[in-house]
Amino acid sequence: MLAELFAIMAPVLAGAGLGYLWVRLGHPYPVDFITRLVFNIGTPSLVLASLADADIDAATFGQTMLAAALVIITMGASTFLVAKLLRRSWRVLLAPMMYPNTGNMGLPVVLYAFGSAGFVYGITVMVTVSLFQFTLGVALNSQGNPLKTLVKTPTVYAIAIAMALLLTDTSLPPWLANTVDLMSGFTVPLMLITLGVSLASIQVKNLRSGLGFSFLRIPLAAVTAWLIAGWVGLPPVAQSILVVQMCMPVAVFNYLFAQRAQREPAYVASLVFCSTLLALLYLPVLLALLM
Repeated sequence: MLAELFAIMAPVLAGAGLGYLWVRLGHPYPVDFITRLVFNIGTPSLVLASLADADIDAATFGQTMLAAALVIITMGASTFLVAKLLRRSWRVLLAPMMYPNTGNMGLPVVLYAFGSAGFVYGITVMVTVSLFQFTLGVALNSQGNPLKTLVKTPTVYAIAIAMALLLTDTSLPPWLANTVDLMSGFTVPLMLITLGVSLASIQVKNLRSGLGFSFLRIPLAAVTAWLIAGWVGLPPVAQSILVVQMCMPVAVFNYLFAQRAQREPAYVASLVFCSTLLALLYLPVLLALLM
């Protein structure tokens, strides 16, 4: 079991570790360019490649999205309690509570732990989190018109196309399917490397508070996801993947949003850093219980 768990975590550690060492050795890394590449080309391609011909019926896809949405909303509502316990503004904690790192850490873990059959559920959860983050999240942190940002987000269109294909039981043309499959190939590795680069670049303060937040959020997310998945009636594999995805550490994008809105970015950085380090300890245990 330990060997299997290490095999699951090794690609994640290797990718993030590579990015971390790259920056620490003094090499330049164009974070802005890579981020734009991943989110404007890689992520939409990954969504289309994974969902367009996915072996999942529309009902199960909708159930998974519904369950993930309910978990996100519940975690958002729980922010007020956690904010009181930690004596922090709920505005600062709302995004870290709602948006775990289901992309550049969650997807590789799900892929290597549950294989391609389970990967589609991981993508579905990531898509749901992304929809909330790039709609509600942008609206709460945008200084301009959030609708303009939404219209300029290619992942939203990829989700809409993938859902239409699923509902109509239609496949992409072979030339387009091959293209998005090729383009999606660089997404997960670049996500992991950029995660390591981001962690190496963050100035971390207030580690005790960051650890306290993680100790509150992770059990709450696990219990919430398990109960809601059971209530909605998800298949066992989808239930396990929902729990794993919602227990991922705080997404790096929350730090970027906090930096843009100037809502205690140093504190949010500590949440990203501490939750990511703790994930190396609790994820193997969680996977051992769920697999």
